[in-house]
Amino acid sequence: MCLIAFAIGAHPACPLLIAGNRDEFFERPTAPLHRWTPPGSPVAVWAGRDLRDGGTWLGFGENGRVAMLTNVRSAQPGSGARSRGELPLRWLASHDGVEALADGIDPAAYGGFNLVVGDFPAGRWAWLSNRDPADPHTEGAATQLQWRTLSPGIYGVSNAALDTPWPKTERLKAAMRQALDQWDSPPSGDMAGQHLAQALAENAAVPDAHLPPTGVPQDWERALSSPFVDMTERGYGTRSSLLARVTVSPGTAQPLLTMTEWRHERPTAGAHRWSAAPPAITQVTW
Repeated sequence: MCLIAFAIGAHPACPLLIAGNRDEFFERPTAPLHRWTPPGSPVAVWAGRDLRDGGTWLGFGENGRVAMLTNVRSAQPGSGARSRGELPLRWLASHDGVEALADGIDPAAYGGFNLVVGDFPAGRWAWLSNRDPADPHTEGAATQLQWRTLSPGIYGVSNAALDTPWPKTERLKAAMRQALDQWDSPPSGDMAGQHLAQALAENAAVPDAHLPPTGVPQDWERALSSPFVDMTERGYGTRSSLLARVTVSPGTAQPLLTMTEWRHERPTAGAHRWSAAPPAITQVTW
């Protein structure tokens, strides 16, 4: 994932709301959102899957856990000795707390990452990274893991640190605030979903004066500045979009997790655009 906004405990009828775009090279093989059990894991997950290295970028465990991952941008990106996609699975498959997760991560073994983890039944959330939040784009040996717990609220993360105010991150967070503000107006979740989908599909670039200085060429910064990314000429773009919400209805024993995924295929000609195909929707009691 390269852009995520999420709200935890921000509305009583929707205690969890997530909207995100995953940007990746078109040639990298990927399985869509589905239920599967990672090798050696006692816990099944709902997640997409990187078919090259076996990991994921965003997933939900049948144990009520959530994990979200983005890379950190730099001029000379390092892939690291290990795949970042294993980090969400490590959390989803475990029953340990964030402290144990953090203790088990070697920050120097991975390229730059942001990892947001949550235990929905326990109401515990945290953000972890192997880059300095004050200077995330400087590539070098990561010797210290950064992490902190998260209180209820609305957050955003792209390819810097948590809540770095990039224009596209702020735009998606604002859309999430509006969606939650309108939640109680019928048809509630449907209206909120449409509003967030429109925000994820936005492909207008940011004016050069507002582009973040991450060390990549200016034309790359410009192309990557919109929520929906089209770098067809480089074989890269937004591959999938996900909306996930947990809703609680009066009189129901369990929350309902609804996951809606759009898959955006590589164009055969022209610009890369939001998929016209209907999304895949998965609902599970959680």
